Formats: sequence, C-alpha cells, structure tokens
Amino acid sequence: MFNADNSERLAPADTDPDDAGQWAPPLQSRLSQDQATDLVMLKHIVASLPAAVTVQDRDGRFLLANEAAATQFLLPASDLVRIAPDAAPPSDALLRRRELGSELLREGRSLVCEETVTGADGQRIFRTAHKPVRIAGLDLLLSSATEITDQKQIEQNLFERAYFDELTGLPNRSVIETRANGLLHGEQSFALAFLDLDNFKQINDYYGHAVGDSLLVEFTKRISHNLRSTDMLSRISGDEFLLLLSPVLSRSEVDDYVEFVVQRLRAPFYIDNTELFASASIGVSIYPEHGHTFGELRHNADVAMYQIKNATKGGAMIFDAAMEQEAQQRMQTEQALRLAILDKRFCCAFQPKVEMRTQKVRGIEALLRLRDENGEILAPGSFINLAVELGLIDELTHLVLDEIMQSIDLIDATFGADVSISVNVAAKQACNLAFMTSFTAALAATGCPERFIVEVTEDAFVAKSKFQTEILPMLRRIGVRISIDDFGIGYSSLSALADITADEIKIDRSFITDIHKRPRSQSILRAIESISDALGMTVIAEGVETIEEVLYLQSATRIRYAQGYYFSKPIYLDEMKPADTIRDELRWAIHGRHPEPTRRNIARQYGGRRR
Repeated sequence: MFNADNSERLAPADTDPDDAGQWAPPLQSRLSQDQATDLVMLKHIVASLPAAVTVQDRDGRFLLANEAAATQFLLPASDLVRIAPDAAPPSDALLRRRELGSELLREGRSLVCEETVTGADGQRIFRTAHKPVRIAGLDLLLSSATEITDQKQIEQNLFERAYFDELTGLPNRSVIETRANGLLHGEQSFALAFLDLDNFKQINDYYGHAVGDSLLVEFTKRISHNLRSTDMLSRISGDEFLLLLSPVLSRSEVDDYVEFVVQRLRAPFYIDNTELFASASIGVSIYPEHGHTFGELRHNADVAMYQIKNATKGGAMIFDAAMEQEAQQRMQTEQALRLAILDKRFCCAFQPKVEMRTQKVRGIEALLRLRDENGEILAPGSFINLAVELGLIDELTHLVLDEIMQSIDLIDATFGADVSISVNVAAKQACNLAFMTSFTAALAATGCPERFIVEVTEDAFVAKSKFQTEILPMLRRIGVRISIDDFGIGYSSLSALADITADEIKIDRSFITDIHKRPRSQSILRAIESISDALGMTVIAEGVETIEEVLYLQSATRIRYAQGYYFSKPIYLDEMKPADTIRDELRWAIHGRHPEPTRRNIARQYGGRRR
C-alpha cells in the first residue's frame, strides 16, 4: 500500500488513457481497487474545475494537476506530475509551492496566500487556498488557485490614487504625515520644510497650464535630487510641497541643505524650448524644538514660509517664536475682518479725478474703508491684501457697488451726474471668470453701466489671461470702461501697452512724487504719455500732492488729469456737499496754497513746451 510517508520512488509507466496525464505514474498500481476508485473520481472532479488545482503529498510530490494549474506554472500537466521530490523544480514558483505544501502537511494547517509566477509576459498573481485532506487513506494537500492579476492592478491603481500625486508621483499629505508621526517621540531630530512656488498662478496664466504642469514635474525632480532614502518629498496641493528631512544632526545642517535647495531653484527651467525662472519660498520647523505633533510642525513651517514670502520671495527661513506672535495677530485681524463684514462696518470714500486746468471733476474713484469698533477709519493696507488672500474681496467689491447705487443721488448732487465712477477690482478677481460674470451682471443691473470704470492693476493683463480674452469683451458689451491702476510697478513693459485694450492709464505715484526733480522719472513719464496718446488712452497722474508736481505736469507734459491730496482727499458720504461747494473748495485748494506762476515762467523753469 502506497502512502504519503512511503519513501519508495515510483517508476514512470504508461497508464490507461482515461486515467493518465494528471497522475504521478503509476500510482494506481500501488492502491487497492477502492482507493483507486476514490482517486479517479477526485481526478475527474479536479479536471473539471476552472481554478488551478494541484494535489501534493508530504514530500512535495505533485500527484495531480489540472490544465489550469499547468497554465499557472507554465508547464504541461504531464510534466508537472513527473517531477520527483528530490529533483529541482523548473521554476521558483514551483519550488516555493512544494516547500510550502510540505510544511502545511506536516503542521496539518490550512492557509490562504498570494503566489507570484514570473513568465515572459511579466508577473501573474494568484490567490491560493491550501487545505490538508485525507483521501483514500492518504494525507494530501489540496491547493486551489485563482488568478487576481487584474484585481491587484486595480487595487494598486486605487492605492496610488489615494496616496500618491498623479502628476508628480510624489506621496500625498497623508503619507508624509504618517511618516512624520512615526518619528515623533523618538530620540532623533528631524526637519519639516514647507515649500510654496512663487507666482505660480501668473506662470499658469502667461504660459498655460500644460507648461505649469511640466514646471511642477521638473521642480519635483530638482528638489528630489540628492535626497536620502530616509527623506521624503510630498506634494500637498497645487503649488505646495512638504519636505521631511530625517534625521538631522544640527540646525546648521538644515540651514545648509535648505540654502542648497534655494540655489538649485535659481537656475532656469527649460520647458518646451522656453527658458523659465521659478522660485519657491521655504519655511522650516525642527522637531522637537518647534513642535511635538505633525500639526504643530506643519503649522510653524507654514508660518515661517509666509514670513519669508512676504519679505522676499525665493528665500528660506526657520521658524521662531516671534513669527507665531505675528501669525496670531494676523489671525486676530482675519477674525476682525470677518466680523466687520457681518456688522457691515465697511464704507466708501470717493476721491475726485480732476482736470488740472479747469479744476472740474471728471470722475470719482470709490475707495473701500473699514471702521473699527470705535468708529476709527482703518487704512486699506491693513485689510485689503488679507481680504484677497481669504477670498473675502469678492463680497467686499459687491458691497462697494451696492453702496454706490444706494447713494447715487447724493453722489450726483455732489460731483455731477456726468462724472464717471471707478471701482477697483483686484487682479486675482479680474481673472476669475465666475466672479467677473456676476460682477458684470451687477454692473448691468445698475441701469447705467456706461458710467463705470473698472480699475485693475497691470498684472491682470498678462498674456493669455482670461481677463484679456474672456472677461474684457464681456465688460465692453455693456459699456464699462477699463483703467490700468498703479501702472509702472507691475509686470508690463512699455511695449506691452500695445496689447492692452484699456481706456485709461493711471501712473503710479512712485513716478509722480517729486517728478520735477527726477529726470529719469520724467523720461519714463514722457514715454508712457507718447504711447498712451498713440493708443487713445487717457492718462491720469496719481498721488499728486504738491504745487511743484502740478506745475511740472501742466508745463512739461500733455497730461490733463490728476488725482491726489493736492486736489482733494477722499470724501465720505457724510461729508458730501452740493456740487458748487465742492468746485469752490477745489479752486481754493489749488489757488489758495501758492500763487500760480505765469505760463512763461513755468515753461522756462521745467523746460517744458508752451501750449
């Protein structure tokens, strides 16, 4: 009688055709009639199963294999069952199966596991159930395998989507957080760096999103260069990255590496035959000095990043306690800003645009102001940038338009019903199609959209921006005019004016202040004036505060309009007076300060042309 423990080796022999091909030869001759019948029945059952099935003894001999098993192991079934226990299997997969089967039979336990078979077409993965059984008086291992290669690929894809960035291949925030949490409370120090690309939106607007995506990929490659296996770079949002440096031995080590990264980023990127410069602002926190949780470390690195970004983009800074105090003050300002919106403590002031020679008000600019809880007016610089950053500026811009229309009768009585009304729109808003669509509808709903001028800074006009291609035509259709505010301090060059379809240019006060003493500014002013004249754009000098500035503009330029404290400070609604009174006050402001020199003297003093 043959059993699994029998050391006798069975010699190959032919078998009955009905029973041959899957049995180890000649097993049937060593069994009783009943045993043989049982095993033949098992053979037919196994042969009919779609799963890959094998039967093994304790020595690892494959007694039975169906065609699906043969396909799994890339070997004919007849060859599979002819492998002697002391012979080396033709593949690692078969060797692992034989060794595992023998172990499971000795221990008498079942197991479900995954098996990998490598062939010419790559790796195939099977889920295999092993179960010891006793059949016909023999201790056998019944193994049934089902291919799950496609399922595993789907699972891998889902895993990568869940934990890795599709564009860059970097792990996401949850992965780096898990990694950092595993380092907490350890003896070794590590650093967490927050990297934010500078002006990434402008790059997307100027070059297109395809170039922006390529930049992110190249940025990733450059930062990943020379990272240790224990470090980790993660993309946590569109243009934000986290870099884990572990371990770090000293603060100077962190300083040196971060400076190395800063220097690497100063080299140009070459994308689609375009030389592109990009930088990143980097904030760093160090464990345990700057926090004992991932949240604290990330927050403090973020605080340091904003500190350097506000100071000078493209630099790096390590967190300190003073930054946290500033961040808390910023948070307080944010809360105060949101509360002021709820309490409706915002109001408008209106500053005239004046024709210098006639002192006639040709337009007014609506300026947003905030009253604090004590009724004091706060300068816009204390909240405008924060409102833009927090996404609150859209609501405030609609608030300005609402206040204008609620007070339009008083405005007309004060300045005249024919004056234009300028409303400021931040560059970020100007390129936001959803906001500008709603704001354009609100302007049209006033019934007098032709009276309005939308003032935007020049960076809204960058090439390929939505403002120039989609939003500007929408404003034009309802009669709204466009003004370039603070011209000269943004991204545009003088040559770019030819591509800007604006009605008005407001020259930034940095060019106007002491213009009579600054020959270089005078040259720039003449160039802007000439180009604007050729393009039919009205030029307005901003920030005019002295008689000398007025006299120079009148004598040496063709600029007719000005705005500034020399003519009038911003006027609040409760300060408004009848139009005649306003005009009288403007005349007094101009004539009451200094006697106006003669035209001849002005021309002689500033070398201007007489008109």
